[in-house]
Amino acid sequence: MVKLESLKKSNQFKKVLKEKKVHTNYFSIFAVKNFYKPKNKANLLISFVMKKKIGNAVKRNKIRRKLKAIVQKLLKKRGAINKDYTYIVFGKSNAYSQKQDVLLPSMEMSFSKLNK
Repeated sequence: MVKLESLKKSNQFKKVLKEKKVHTNYFSIFAVKNFYKPKNKANLLISFVMKKKIGNAVKRNKIRRKLKAIVQKLLKKRGAINKDYTYIVFGKSNAYSQKQDVLLPSMEMSFSKLNK
């Protein structure tokens, strides 16, 4: 099973934010080719970021859990997410009220745009 590994250092975030990006109404995804090795080769380097402007911690965590669950579903599909990239996903407040069924195709399309 593929584990999600988060970025830790500020310079790692800055490097990813300078490269490819895709925006939707529910989230923004930034990507760059892996510039450092994950702890396990099977791991996916991905971080989920929510701004405090979105709302309280309960709302931010619910959005984060929703987006993580969608990424886990996409990882089960072959070729939906490229593990050779490092990703940052910024959640937006619109994602809170939407169901996963609406967010899934949007995220799948976003990852396919980034992997071209």
